Amino acid sequence: MQGADKGQAVNLDGRDLSVGIVQARFNDALTGRMAQVCIDELKALGVTEDNIRHVTVPGALEVPVALQAMAESDQFDALVALGCIIRGETYHFELVANESGAGVTRLTLDYHLPIANAILTVENDAQAEARVVEKSRDAARVAVEMANLLDDLL
Repeated sequence: MQGADKGQAVNLDGRDLSVGIVQARFNDALTGRMAQVCIDELKALGVTEDNIRHVTVPGALEVPVALQAMAESDQFDALVALGCIIRGETYHFELVANESGAGVTRLTLDYHLPIANAILTVENDAQAEARVVEKSRDAARVAVEMANLLDDLL
């Protein structure tokens, strides 16, 4: 089959899904709001509160190991990674951004489990603030859509 079906309906029905959320606490004023927005959107899509597991970890580098534990539990249809990395004056920003992103991507492929990566990588607080709501809602929607798509494909 060549090309994508441009008329494909997007399935955002989360009623039968279980979703895990891993939130980095570093920059908690932002990531805490991200978690609440994501949870609210998951509920709006039909995921029940009982089927949402939200855990926190110290920072973005710890997110992949918690995601891995959730993936290995075989209890989730999709996962969400939440965090906020704000550029500082050292190379540490690049290290944390690159390694956390690579870890999330590797887990998605290794476990064939959709993981919506909403770990923000921004230059400053203003950029982070501007993205909190949209990226958190998007993460919930991506998790539900991809869980349903993979269910249809496999």
